[in-house]
Amino acid sequence: MNERRNHTTQQNSPVTVIGLGPMGRAMARTLLTAGHPVTVWNRTAGRADGVVADGATLAATPEEAVAASGLVILSLTDYRAMYDILGGATEALAGRTLVNLSSDTPDRTREAADWAAGQGAGFLAGGVMVPAPMVGTEAAFVYYSGPEKVMEHHRTALARLGAVRYLGGDPGLAQMMYQAQLTVFLTALSALLHATAMLGSAGMKAVEALPELLSSADSISDILRAGEERPGAALDAGEHPGHLSTVTMMGATADHIVETSRALGLDPALPLAVRAHYRRAIADGHGGDNWTRIIDGIRAPR
Repeated sequence: MNERRNHTTQQNSPVTVIGLGPMGRAMARTLLTAGHPVTVWNRTAGRADGVVADGATLAATPEEAVAASGLVILSLTDYRAMYDILGGATEALAGRTLVNLSSDTPDRTREAADWAAGQGAGFLAGGVMVPAPMVGTEAAFVYYSGPEKVMEHHRTALARLGAVRYLGGDPGLAQMMYQAQLTVFLTALSALLHATAMLGSAGMKAVEALPELLSSADSISDILRAGEERPGAALDAGEHPGHLSTVTMMGATADHIVETSRALGLDPALPLAVRAHYRRAIADGHGGDNWTRIIDGIRAPR
């Protein structure tokens, strides 16, 4: 009986959400729907109106918001905002767990973990890998890192937001994964719009171009997985076999993209950056290796 009661308590434990942009509001609503009592606070109190109408409690101050729950989720612009908001509420932090889902650098994340520990609070860093409308759906997942004991204590509540992907004890690792994922995402977005601009210069509308370009983007994961049972294993082993595509071949294509972009009057910044990777590898004598050899120059820039 006690075991069941504890499980129920954990499932319906109070949660505080600080920061009510689209992501914060989505998380608050998801937790409310799952049966958690939710307390919210935001600098602009009016942003809380919708979630308060849905059943959340609006705290008058950050200190009151922190005191309301053992689990405090932060959805802010960056980590500086955490200090600005919680700097006057440090007495309430002891015994609480802060889960900061804001974006910043891994080093600032580790500093924040130390700061939280100094206030007697547990700390988890995280990165939500879906847009706000997808929070709480089967497609949602969130990376976390920090003390495993803290992670397991709050896993049930945090799993409401999306599948938990725990990366280990280093609080900076989840932030690193988040930044790495966004490196792929943001670069791909810029590439898609650069390609759309190229085709637009020839009179092709975006509604015609994007379906073709998105089809190419969709195929990238299949191409990278082809011929390798465990993607990344060859990279880890330092192996770059050039039997399918070489640095020289890909570099020539990169040259042509730069030339075309310049001829069309487009911003060449992105294709120039890509070309630089291949030129570095060629200069280092790796023209016959697989294109993956460009990672050397990325790891150790001149």
